[in-house]
Amino acid sequence: MSSKRYPEEFKVEAVRQVTDRGRSVAQVAEGLGVTTHSLYVWLKKYGPQAKEYQAKTEDQAEIRRLQKELKRVTEERDILKKAAAYFAKVSE
Repeated sequence: MSSKRYPEEFKVEAVRQVTDRGRSVAQVAEGLGVTTHSLYVWLKKYGPQAKEYQAKTEDQAEIRRLQKELKRVTEERDILKKAAAYFAKVSE
């Protein structure tokens, strides 16, 4: 079972057939030879509520970035604590 890659223009046109022309998801999916699941994903990404979906995706990406940064800074802090303790022992 191999997955095909479709160009963005193809996906946008498929979404337009559902949203603008009033065809059902099943009809469009069958006519284009794609799964209904793929078409629903494209509807979320390129459909009328796409801005809401994009904003949610951007927020999630920002959260992941901040979590990575927090982890890095925490590790740096822990290393500095260990180094300070080591040098305090050595200087005594």
